[in-house]
Amino acid sequence: MQYSYVARQAIFNVKKEVLGYELLFRDGPENVFPNIDSEQATNRLISEHFFALHKRVADGRLTFVNFPYKSLTSQTPTLLPKERLVVEILEDCKPTHELLTAIQDLKTKGYKLALDDFIPNAEWKPFLPYIDYIKFDITQIPSHKAKLLIEKLSCTNIQFIAERVETYPEYKACSDAGFHLFQGYFFSKPEMIKKEKIDPSLIATIQLCKEMANFEIDFNRVESIISKDVSLSYKLLTLVNNSPHVLIKIKSFKQAIAYLGEERLRQFVALIAIAASAYGKPRHLFTLSLQNAYFCEEIAKHVPSLKDEHNSAFLVGIFCFLDSILDQPLADLINDMPLDERVRSALINRDGNLGMILELALAYDHADWRTVLTILEQLNTNIEVAAQCYDTAISKVSEISICNVG
Repeated sequence: MQYSYVARQAIFNVKKEVLGYELLFRDGPENVFPNIDSEQATNRLISEHFFALHKRVADGRLTFVNFPYKSLTSQTPTLLPKERLVVEILEDCKPTHELLTAIQDLKTKGYKLALDDFIPNAEWKPFLPYIDYIKFDITQIPSHKAKLLIEKLSCTNIQFIAERVETYPEYKACSDAGFHLFQGYFFSKPEMIKKEKIDPSLIATIQLCKEMANFEIDFNRVESIISKDVSLSYKLLTLVNNSPHVLIKIKSFKQAIAYLGEERLRQFVALIAIAASAYGKPRHLFTLSLQNAYFCEEIAKHVPSLKDEHNSAFLVGIFCFLDSILDQPLADLINDMPLDERVRSALINRDGNLGMILELALAYDHADWRTVLTILEQLNTNIEVAAQCYDTAISKVSEISICNVG
């Protein structure tokens, strides 16, 4: 059995009552933040835990979650119910106009917002009318310095949270400085929570990504993919049923997908793709697989003998790095999948035109122009077409938002 982990640390009011919890991503039983990208950490935390939180992790109280820059500008928080979420703007976010617009949109939609590990700066002034909480790390901004801003903003509804409060004298000093809320070892250490992990299958995730790249989504096809994967089904229905706008419980995937709509469905799939794209592996393997898949698909459309087989070409491209992603021989993996024999032969032996297209994709990616020109001649097409197909592939990968949800 595989498990996923999250730590929660309580946030207390002046009466030492729990207001809510900050969720802290963990990827093992050790209670430390792992050495991974902050975007990946946020997306995995949401995918693995928030879709299944209910009252088990946060006891129905407010839940504070860190969101990095890209997650904020792409409106990832809107996947989650606003009633119990506090969107923490990660401390390394830059106060750009793009971020301000995203924050204004979230506030308009009813989300609560917090500035995490805040360091006073005039550039953040335009953000303050939209902020509900400001968190000060008292090891960086001592309570007597924080008091100056607390007093300056006393006419607002902003609540101030003192972080890293570890002793009673620190708590007393923060309380005297005017802090409303407190977090730190003096109250409680982060508490580890472990749950069984149900991951969506790689194949289902890839199929969904492919559907999201289409200009018009085939909702019947999406329903078919999701309904066959336990994890995706569970996450989707939990996401929709947690929404306050749903007046009746959703009982079918068709209902759920229709409720989400195209924009939020794309967000949901992108989030799942990021979270599921090869744990412990370089993320570029997943991105490169998609890039090769789209390149193979586009080239196939320009080869007369393959113009009706662009879907098979996509499969050849998407599975070419499956051995590296799953650490198993490609032949063993392919034999366990219900693939057309031509696709199987192209992947394992590079046979036929499909195998030739795969060789072309790999050669193009490695700038092996001699091989590229040789294969293009055999396929009766040219370098201009290949360049156009490559640009299209890059564009489609960007649309799927492997690195930028939305």
